[in-house]
Amino acid sequence: MHAPSKNRNVVENGDGGIDVVLVRSIINGEHENVGPIVRYAFERGKPEVLLHQLVNLVGKKEVEIEELCRLHYEEFILAVDELRDVLADADELKSSLSNQNFQLQEVASTLLPKFDELLELYSIKKNVTKAIETLEVCVQLSKLCLTCNMHVSNNWFYPAVRILDLIEKDYIQKTPFQALRKAIEKQIPAIKLHIEKKVCSEFDDWLVHIRSMAAEIGQLAIGHASSARQREEEKRARQEEAEKQSRFGVGDPVYTLDVEHFDEDSVLEFDLAPVYRAHHIHSCLSLEDKFRKNYYKNRLMQLNLDLQMPSVHSFLESHRPFFAQIAGFFIVENRILQTAGGLLSESQVETLWNTAISKMTSILEDQFSRMDTANHLLLIKDFVTLVADTLTRHGYGLTPLLEVLDNNRDKYHELLLSECRKHIGDTLANDTFEQMVIKKEYEYNMNVVLFHLQSSDTLPDFPFIAPFSSSVPDICRVVRSFIEDSVNYLSYGGPINFADVLKKYLNKLMIDDLNEALLKVIHTGNLQVSQAMQIAANIAVLECTCDLFLCQTSQLCSGSLHLVERPHVGLTAKAVFTASQNAAYDALLNVVDSKLDVYLALMNSIEWTADKAPEHANDYIQETVIFLDSLISTAQQILPSDGIYKVGVGALNHISDSIMAALLSDSLKRFNLNSIIGIDNDLKMLESFADERFQSTGLSDLRKDCSFKIV
Repeated sequence: MHAPSKNRNVVENGDGGIDVVLVRSIINGEHENVGPIVRYAFERGKPEVLLHQLVNLVGKKEVEIEELCRLHYEEFILAVDELRDVLADADELKSSLSNQNFQLQEVASTLLPKFDELLELYSIKKNVTKAIETLEVCVQLSKLCLTCNMHVSNNWFYPAVRILDLIEKDYIQKTPFQALRKAIEKQIPAIKLHIEKKVCSEFDDWLVHIRSMAAEIGQLAIGHASSARQREEEKRARQEEAEKQSRFGVGDPVYTLDVEHFDEDSVLEFDLAPVYRAHHIHSCLSLEDKFRKNYYKNRLMQLNLDLQMPSVHSFLESHRPFFAQIAGFFIVENRILQTAGGLLSESQVETLWNTAISKMTSILEDQFSRMDTANHLLLIKDFVTLVADTLTRHGYGLTPLLEVLDNNRDKYHELLLSECRKHIGDTLANDTFEQMVIKKEYEYNMNVVLFHLQSSDTLPDFPFIAPFSSSVPDICRVVRSFIEDSVNYLSYGGPINFADVLKKYLNKLMIDDLNEALLKVIHTGNLQVSQAMQIAANIAVLECTCDLFLCQTSQLCSGSLHLVERPHVGLTAKAVFTASQNAAYDALLNVVDSKLDVYLALMNSIEWTADKAPEHANDYIQETVIFLDSLISTAQQILPSDGIYKVGVGALNHISDSIMAALLSDSLKRFNLNSIIGIDNDLKMLESFADERFQSTGLSDLRKDCSFKIV
C-alpha cells in the first residue's frame, strides 16, 4: 500500500530511480510493486528506458544462470540421467498397466452383463420388499378396520374407540396409498359419530330407566332405614327392661351382642354401567366436557319433573312415591359422585340438592297448612323423618325439612287435642256412670291391668266389679294414644326436650280437655247420687293415673325411670284433678243433701207436743239411716278413704243442720220434752250408726283424731 508513495518520491528525484526500484523489487520478489512501476513508466511516456533496464537485467540473470550451471554441471548431468531412468521405468510401467487393463477388460466384458442383471435384481428386491412392507401395513390396517367394524356391530364401543385411536396415531400416516388413507380418514369421524350416537342412545335409555327405578330405589332405602329404626327401638326396649330388672333386683342381667350389620350399598343394586361406558367413551372421544354438561342438564330436567306434585291424587296418597322418587334420585347421584370418576362435581350435586330441598320444603309447608287431621300429619311426618334418615346416611342435610315438622308441632297437637277432646266428650256422653262389670280375664287385662288400675296383683274372681265406670279405661286409652302419637311426632325430628314438650301438651289435654269435660258433666248433668259418686270415684282414679301417664311419657322419651319419683317434675293435672275431685264431692253432697231432704221432710209428721216420750227413733230417721247405710256402703266400694269421710261427714252435717233448722224454724210454735226425747233418740241412732260405719270403713285406723260423731 505504501510502495507507490515511495516510488513517487524516488521518481521525483530522477528517472533513473525507477529502474533501480524496479530491479530491486524483481530481485526481492516484491511483485506487487512491479505493476505500479511499469504503469508509471508508461504514464510518463518513457518506456524505452524501462525496457532497456529490463534487458540489462535479463542479461545479468543469464550470466548468473550460466555461472550456476557451470558450477553444478556434474550434479545436473546425474540428475538428468536419473530422470531418464525414471522415464524409462515409467514407460515400462505404463506398458504393463496397459496390458493388465486389456486383460481386465477382456475378463470384465463377460461379467458386466451379469453385474447389470445383479443390479436389476437388487432393484427388484428393493421394490418387492417395499411392496411387502406396504402390503403388511395395509393388511394390518385392514385387520384393524375389520376388528373395529366387528366391535361396532357388537356394540363393543370402547375397544372400537381404542382401535380408532391406534389407527390415527400409528397407521394412518404410514399408509402409502393416498386413496386408502383418504377413505379411512373420511370414515373415522363417521364411525366416531356413530359410536357417540349409539352411546348417547343407550344413555338416554338409561335416563328413562333410572327415573322409573328411582321410586323403587328410594322406597327400598327408606325400608332399610325403617328396619334400622325398628331394631334401634327394640334394642332400647331391651335396655330399658334390663335397667328395670336391675333396679328392682328381678332376675339376672341379660347381655346381648348386636352383630347384625349389612352394607346398604350392596343391597341397593342398580345398573350404572351405561353411564360409566358413555362417560368413558366420551372421554376417549375428547368429548368429556360435552357429556358432563349433557348429563347434568338431563338430570336437572328430571329432578324438576320429579319435584312437580301430581294434581290427580291428594298429598296423603302421593307423598310416599313423591319423597321416595326424590330419595332414589339423590341416592343415584351420590353413587355417581363417588364412582363415576369426575362425571359430577360436589358443587353440582349441592346445586341439585338445594333445588330439591327448597322445593320439598315449600311443598311440605303448603300441604301441612291445608291439613286438618292429626293422623295425616303424623303419617307424613313419620315418612319424612325416614326419608331424612335415609338421605342423611348418604351425606345430605335435611335441616330445613325437619324445621317444617318442628314448626307444625303446635298445629299437630292442636288437631290431636281436638280429636281427643271429641273422643273424651263422646266417652263421657255414652257413660252411664255405673261400676264397670268385667266378666273375663282378657277384659280385665285390657281395662284394668293395662293401666295399672288394679288394687293388687292377684287375679280376682269373675265377674269383677270395678270401682270405676267404663269411661275410665276408655279415657286412659285416649290419653295413652295421645302420648304415643305425640311421642311419634316429636321423635326423630329436631333437637328438643321431649319430656318437657310432651308434659306441656299432656297437661293441656288433661286440664283443658279432660278436666273441663268432667266439670261440665258435674255442673250441667242431671245426676243421681250413684252417678255423682261414680264421677267422684272416676276422678280419683284418673288422678292416680297421672303418675302412670308420666311414667309412660318418661319411658317413651327414653328418660330416666326415676323421673316420676321427683315431685317437681310431676303433672300439674294431678293437682287440678284434686280440685275437680273436691268439686265432684260438692256436687255429690248436693245430690245427697237433696235426697236427704226428701227423708228429712218426714220430720213434719213428728208430734212436737206428744203426751208420751217415744221409746224408739222416729220413722224419718230410720229411713235416713237406711239411705246413709246404702250411701256409705257404695262409697266404700268405689271411693278412697278421704272421699268416704267427706261424704259421711257432709251427709251427717246436713242432717244435723236440718234438725237444728227444724227446731229453730218459725213454723215450730211449740214442742215439749217428750218430742225432744224423741229427737235425742234420733241423734243417738245417728251417732251409733256413725260410730259403727266409721269403724267398719277403716277410717278409725286412718283418722284416729276424727270421727263421724264430730258433727
